[in-house]
This record gives sequence, C-alpha cells and structure tokens, in this order.
Amino acid sequence: MIVSRAPVRFSLGGGGTDLPSYSDRFGGYVVSAAIDKYIYVSANRRFFPSIRLSYSKTEIVTDVDTIDHPIFREALRMTKIDSSIELVSVADLPANSGLGSSSSFTVALLNALHTIKREFVSSQKLAEEACELEMVRLGEPVGKQDQYIAAFGNVTAFTFERDGSVHVEPVPVSDDVLDELQNNLVILWSGVERPAKVVLGEQGARLRDLNPDTVARMHTIKSLGHDVYRLLVKGDLDTFGELLHEHWIAKRKVASKMTDDTLDEHYEAARRAGAIGGKLMGAGGGGFFMFYVRPGDRRKFVEQMTERGLRPLRFHFDMDGARIVANMHRS
Repeated sequence: MIVSRAPVRFSLGGGGTDLPSYSDRFGGYVVSAAIDKYIYVSANRRFFPSIRLSYSKTEIVTDVDTIDHPIFREALRMTKIDSSIELVSVADLPANSGLGSSSSFTVALLNALHTIKREFVSSQKLAEEACELEMVRLGEPVGKQDQYIAAFGNVTAFTFERDGSVHVEPVPVSDDVLDELQNNLVILWSGVERPAKVVLGEQGARLRDLNPDTVARMHTIKSLGHDVYRLLVKGDLDTFGELLHEHWIAKRKVASKMTDDTLDEHYEAARRAGAIGGKLMGAGGGGFFMFYVRPGDRRKFVEQMTERGLRPLRFHFDMDGARIVANMHRS
C-alpha cells in the first residue's frame, strides 16, 4: 500500500493573478503558504482486475472510461493504469472551502499513482501534471497556484509568466517571523461551502473581455503580492495585516458572487472586534476567512466571532509539500 498526502494552502498575497485569463496577458504573482491540513490518498494493488474507488461514494468499475469521478478518471488515464487498483481519498477539511483542496487531491493522487508504478516525479513535474489534468483535460476555470503550492509546500512566491511557465521561489522569511505570523493569523470557517468555478467563471469572463475595473483591481492585487513578499522578508507583519484589508477592498468586486451581505457583515464585525485586516480564502463566496489580529486582541476576537457562529481553525505551516508518508508496496 502507498499513502500519499498533499497540503492545502493560504494565499497571502496576489491570489487570483495566477488565472490564465489574467496571467497569460499580464503575468501573475502570488505568495502562498502551505499548512498542515492534508488530502490523503492511499493506493493498493487489487487482487481482482477491477478498479475500486472510495471517496464520498464508492465506485467499482472494469473500465477507466466509465469512472464518474473526473479527477480519478483522468489521473488513471494520465498514468496509464487501467486495472487492479484500489484508491481511497480522505481529507482533513471539507471541499469547496477556498483552500485549494481539489488541487491538493490531484497532486496527492498523481504522486500515489506514480509511486505504485515505481516512478519518481519531482515537485515541479507533479505540479505541471496536476495543472494539465485540471486546466486542460477537465477545462476547470482555475489557476496554477493551488497545484504548485500543494507540490512544493513552504511559504513560496510564484511568478506566472505570460508563456505559461512558473518560477518558484521560497520566501526567505525567518523562523521567528513565521512563528509570529502563524500566531497572528486567525482562520474562521464561514459555514458556507461553494464551488470555486461559480466565482472564477465570472471573474475569468470579465478579464477575457478586458473589463477595465476588473483588470485594474487585479493589477492592484498583484502589486499587493509583491508588497507581501517584501513585508514578510522584512518582518513587518502589522503592515501585512493592513494589506489584507486593501486586498479585501480590491477583490470583493472582481465578481458579483465573491461576497454577499452576510459575509460582509462578518467581515465588518471582525474589524470591530480587533482584526487589522482580512479576506476570504480562494475565489470567495464562502469557505474560510483569514484575519490578522494582534496577540493582545486574539482571545476577545475569537470569542466574539465564535458567538457569530464562525468556527476557528488551528494550523501550522507545512514545509514539506507533497509527500509519500507510507510505502509498503511490494510488487
């Protein structure tokens, strides 16, 4: 048996500029952080020639082409495995939460399938294959940030070039600053699940049409990504918290479903409770909030937001990226 895992992520700055509708024209830049919440995939050779898949439901098929789950189906096609395998998926967090779990699943799955074939693949190759699977084969309206941070882990800056290439740079931030950042970020579950494609489809259409307001907001978000890099290296975290608020202002109008009245009320309540700044993770529309809160305000802040029905998430940063955590494969 093989057990593979890949982390989900927080976008710290520049999120959304990795979308091809933007990056192919202007180039994108995102600072992202992997965290210790994972998607796990186990793979085992099956005695019978059929394929068994277990996720939110169970599939047993004899032909890859009849698999309902699109990522399982395409990953098996890509790796040319067509029989006698059992795959099981388990997640630390719910889907549609804004933390890139779908891409983390894709990366973990591909890593498991390559490993069971005794093939070593680099982090770069895993990320590239996951992008190929999701963006090209399945036509999902997503960018490349999620696949790359799931593969590489750490706190990492990604430059998305107009030719489609991706430059990967670990952010040279000190351990003390990372510890402080980890302590000052409060992550809250909004209670709302939403598919990213609902928001990203509209955002992509606006960018392809070169909507002036949307393009200007995305330029601002990319600039904030570069600012986040500099502030993390410098250790100026309170200013980073203020930039989160600027990011919220810029991003909340890039698509009509990015936020709603209830989410806006939660955000304003968080600011009154002591948050310097914050934003919704991922495409928006629900999922997790990220807020920056000074240590002296943290307890009161969490109490007040919990009273509103929001649920805090404890986390640590993940430095490893995609990994095979168990390999008991014998043949």
